[in-house]
Amino acid sequence: MILFARGRMIRFPRRPLIMGIVNITDVSFAGDGSLDTERALALARDHVAAGADIIDVGGESARTNRREIPEEEELGRIKPFIERFDELFSSCVPVDGVQLFPPLLSINTWRPHVAEEALNIGGHLLNDMSALPTDENARVAATRGAALLIMHSIGRPKQKHTHIVYEDVLAALEEFFEEKIGLATAAGVEREAIVLDPGIDFAKQKPDNLRIYRELDRFQRFERPILLPVSRKTVIGETLEIADPADRDAGSLACVVAGLLRGASLFRVHNVHAVSQALRVLYPIAKS
Repeated sequence: MILFARGRMIRFPRRPLIMGIVNITDVSFAGDGSLDTERALALARDHVAAGADIIDVGGESARTNRREIPEEEELGRIKPFIERFDELFSSCVPVDGVQLFPPLLSINTWRPHVAEEALNIGGHLLNDMSALPTDENARVAATRGAALLIMHSIGRPKQKHTHIVYEDVLAALEEFFEEKIGLATAAGVEREAIVLDPGIDFAKQKPDNLRIYRELDRFQRFERPILLPVSRKTVIGETLEIADPADRDAGSLACVVAGLLRGASLFRVHNVHAVSQALRVLYPIAKS
């Protein structure tokens, strides 16, 4: 399996990729947001030094209890970071010969205008958290040769969808991925440039999330890399009865183990250092 991302080619199977989270926001559910570009660059540099293969930058929180910000404000937050992203390489070296280096840059947004303007500056992957309701973001990614991450959800971002009930959540996700892969490829995105994300915690309840972790390997039939969002998720807090997301890293590592054993190709995380060390031990054991 191959992933194309704006001139870069990643071959699988390989050790799963680590996507380090950088939130350039004044609010973040995990408490790691900052509007300071220098601080965001420093965090990204730390992520890369700890083993991140991808940096995922976003300027708008997905939290449903915060107002939406204007598009130009979101773009204004991430543009200086994207423009200076290459600075990360001068002071970093890869942790080993397997880490992607230089790292890829992922743009986390659901707004087509922000995606277009951001990718005009740089970036290899569009992390679209809108659940691709139209082909707009797919066309933006296609015209710039960027990879496209398709995340499952229902309804508009920034709104609560805790009322959603599935007869069969896995069947619903399979139907969704089938439809959205078709939408994206019809818009010009190469199938080899698509990543799938089951959208843990998005329009799902605890039993749904746990079942996705448990049966993740069902999505292998799409022959596309699966990104598993494991970091400090609400389902971990509910399971462990831990309110503060920053205290959920042990549970996050447990989800990394489950994901690795069930075919995840990427993990989106806050604690890159811990996940990098875990995967560097787990992967050779699991594949030996």
